[in-house]
Amino acid sequence: MSWLDRLKQGLARSTSRLGDSLAGLATGSQPLDAERLDAIEEALIAADLGPAVAARIRDRLGDAKFARGIDEAGLKAAVAAEVAAVLAPVARPLAITAFPRPHVVLVVGVNGSGKTTTIAKLARRFTEQDYTVMLAAGDTFRAAAIAQLKIWADRIGVPVVAGEQGADAAGLAFEALQQARDAGTDVLIIDTAGRLQNKAGLMDELAKMRRVLQKLSPAAPHDTLLVLDATTGQNALNQIEVFRDVARVTGLVMTKLDGSARGGMLVAAAEKFRLPIHAIGVGEGMDDLRSFDAADFASALVGD
Repeated sequence: MSWLDRLKQGLARSTSRLGDSLAGLATGSQPLDAERLDAIEEALIAADLGPAVAARIRDRLGDAKFARGIDEAGLKAAVAAEVAAVLAPVARPLAITAFPRPHVVLVVGVNGSGKTTTIAKLARRFTEQDYTVMLAAGDTFRAAAIAQLKIWADRIGVPVVAGEQGADAAGLAFEALQQARDAGTDVLIIDTAGRLQNKAGLMDELAKMRRVLQKLSPAAPHDTLLVLDATTGQNALNQIEVFRDVARVTGLVMTKLDGSARGGMLVAAAEKFRLPIHAIGVGEGMDDLRSFDAADFASALVGD
C-alpha cells in the first residue's frame, strides 16, 4: 500500500465526518446563495477546520464563477484546494542543518501523546537517511518513559543516554550532548517530561535544559518539536498554545490521525499558529510517520 493510500485509510474517520457535514450542500445547477454558503461554512466548522478556514472557504465559494451552482465533486475540489493553500506554507520536512554536529532536537508533549514512539520513528527515519543518531531519555520523571526509550533504541540500533528515575533532566541532556559531540553524532534527540499540570515546574525544567545545552552548543536546541495526539481534538490547540509559550516550540508532529475523526483540527492549527508541521502519523508501525505533504493531506481529508 502506498503512503497516500495509507494516509487516506488513516484519515477515513475524519474524511467521513467532513463528508457527512457537507452532505447535501452541493447545489448542482442551482445558484449557490448566501443561505447555502452559510450552511457550508457551519459544516466546515463542525468538521474541526476552524472558523478562520471555514470563512476563507466560504469566501472562495462566493466567487462569481460558483454563482450558478456547484456539484459534489466541485465542492470537494474547492474545499481541498483551500485546505492545501492553508497547509502549504507550514509543510516543512525536518532538516538536519547544524554545524558543528550534532543537530539537537528537543521533543515535548503531554504524556500519552505518542512522544516516545515518535522519537523512535524519527530516529529510524534519520538512520535510513544515513545520519547517525543518539537518543537521550530526558523524561526522568517516569521510569516507564526511560525503559520504553531504551527498548526502542535497542530495536533501532542507536545509542541512548539514560539515568535513573528522578535524575536531573538538564544534567542528563548535557551529558548526552557531550557524548554525541565526542562521537561525531549527526542528530541528538532528547525526550522531555510532559507534566502540564505544573506549568511553572515544566517551564523551569525546560529553561534549565536549554541553558545547559547552550553551554556546549550556543544554538541548541536547533528544533523543539511538539508531539500532538489527534484524538484529543480541540485540546490539541490548547496544548500548542501552552507549549509554544513554555517550550519555544518551533514545529509540530501530529500522531494518531488514524484513530481520530478530528483530523480537520490540523488545518485549524495551521491557520491559527502558523508553526511548521514536520510530520504526521497514521498508525503504530515504524513506517507510519512521514513528512507532511499539504496537497496529499488535503486530498485525503476531503476525499477528493
